[in-house]
Amino acid sequence: MAKYRVVMAMAAVAPVVWGTTYVVTTELLPAGIPFLVGALRALPVGLVLLAVFRTWPSGCWWWRLAVLGVLNIGLGFAMIFVSAYRLPGGVAATLGAFQPIIAAGISWILLQQKQSKEFFVAALLGIVGVGMLVLKSSAVLDTIGVAAAIGATASIGMGLTLMKRWGRPMPLMAFTAWQLVFGGLVLLFAALVLEPLPQHFTLKNFLGIFYLGAIGTGLAYSVYFRGLDSASPAVISTLNLLSPITAALIGYILLGQSMTWLQLLGMVLVLASVGFIQSRNTQ
Repeated sequence: MAKYRVVMAMAAVAPVVWGTTYVVTTELLPAGIPFLVGALRALPVGLVLLAVFRTWPSGCWWWRLAVLGVLNIGLGFAMIFVSAYRLPGGVAATLGAFQPIIAAGISWILLQQKQSKEFFVAALLGIVGVGMLVLKSSAVLDTIGVAAAIGATASIGMGLTLMKRWGRPMPLMAFTAWQLVFGGLVLLFAALVLEPLPQHFTLKNFLGIFYLGAIGTGLAYSVYFRGLDSASPAVISTLNLLSPITAALIGYILLGQSMTWLQLLGMVLVLASVGFIQSRNTQ
């Protein structure tokens, strides 16, 4: 139990770090090139990790790693970017909070892992808490944005479930690196086809890309994938509910945004939901 808590505490670092993505992107990175930014987040750090660990897949693991990279990184990043551009941040975050339930459904089909009623009640309370924390009454829905947000959660949920089903044939860092490389190549292709190339990058841009690549992608995905060794895809996905809390706190502390009692109550609901599900981990 103690080892599990340590592993999951480390895995929780990932969504906390991902909660900083919005402010880093808006404050440090150039606008209008989301696919290129995604490729620069994933591909360079993936190549560096491969150069360090030098582990090559064999047999079926070539296509399996390609599938995982597309689902977890390439397609997942792409649809997250689309939803972020077409939906208010609160709506996108609330739809993303459905990932534990979607992952539970996929795991039930592919892994025959059934979650308890208490899991679904706690997960729904977490979704309500995220909504209270980030939703605004003026939020407007966009069909394509909603589809992209749901598609992103489904893509990542499928990726995590397949990782659990197939196992890990190589050390964690190399396993992460190959997914970053395959996913980064998908994003790079999308950038070259769909986006204009930037005229130049400033030092501020490079610092933002370095942070999102080294910390927000390489480190974050490594500890997150490590958590999957000890928990089901549905349980590990509940940690993602921590991202909106981080984003809200950054907005309050660094950007001077207000924090209402309703948002504080939502934060408490999210923390209670995550804490309850982690304490009753059912793989």
